[in-house]
Amino acid sequence: MTTSITGTGDVDPAVRAELARLRDSIDNIDAAVVHMLAERFKCTQQVGHLKAEHQLPPADPAREARQIARLRTLAENAKLDPAFAEKFLNFIIAEVIRHHENIAGTENTVNGAAPTAN
Repeated sequence: MTTSITGTGDVDPAVRAELARLRDSIDNIDAAVVHMLAERFKCTQQVGHLKAEHQLPPADPAREARQIARLRTLAENAKLDPAFAEKFLNFIIAEVIRHHENIAGTENTVNGAAPTAN
């Protein structure tokens, strides 16, 4: 086994190269995640407008519960901590609901109706 620290206290160049390679991969994955989240939020914005137009509530607890169960299963199959996946989805859901509430308030104001609390 090789050590990562040479006798002079410098990091082995091979270790630096491997760290750089792995970090480049992480950076690429982060970029993909950001782009995928942007696409997801574009879709949820459209859902928010549709809900507001038809006076549907911003939140859908039954759908959210199904999505959480689905995501937990996906996480387990991918060897990812299902609790972490659930926390991540709950964070996203909270943001989506906030957007939907804002859209409903804006569209109700534009249409002359007072927004209702849900």
